[in-house]
Amino acid sequence: DKLFGYMRKYGWIAVLAVLLIVGGTTYSELRKAQITSAAQAAGDEILAALEIDDDEGRAAALHAIDVSGPAAAITGLLTAANLTETNDIAGAAGALEAVALDADVPQVYRDLAVLKSVMVQGDTLSIEERRALLAGLAMAGGSFRVLAQERLALISVEAGDIDTAMTQFVALAQDAEATRGLRERAFSMIVALGGDIDALVGNIAATDAQDN
Repeated sequence: DKLFGYMRKYGWIAVLAVLLIVGGTTYSELRKAQITSAAQAAGDEILAALEIDDDEGRAAALHAIDVSGPAAAITGLLTAANLTETNDIAGAAGALEAVALDADVPQVYRDLAVLKSVMVQGDTLSIEERRALLAGLAMAGGSFRVLAQERLALISVEAGDIDTAMTQFVALAQDAEATRGLRERAFSMIVALGGDIDALVGNIAATDAQDN
């Protein structure tokens, strides 16, 4: 009798718990479906924009897509690429800056936007401005560390600081994270700057032998 009494008195708590669990599961599934649907819609809009023939129209269509997070980064980067093709450097830089400053965008996209911005704007930015933008990307652990370091080395050449540039290119040529293409570019710059490529190759071989 006491058991039935407790059930009559407190049974609503168990019913409420079941309803909350079921309701939570339903909401979760509904939310997932909404996110999936939104992602598909954004993907369709991006594909439709990319099918536009001219770069300016394609850039305008991409810019008009209302998305957030990674999708916003993708549309921003694509917009910048198309604006660059039309020689709208200011517009491309603005699109890249929007990605770089968007806190909802994953850091890897934000870093890529900064790197691309430096490359797109080139010498329209001062040497000091470009170095400041690249400094954070060139730090250890960065997704685009070696690419940022290559740009910094090229800036050193532009600034006439050949000794620093040589040191930077030698470091890149020996960097284990550098791609083959980047190493070849570094070797080419070392030769162009008057470096001793044979000595460098010998040093790299010796280092590899010690590591093995």
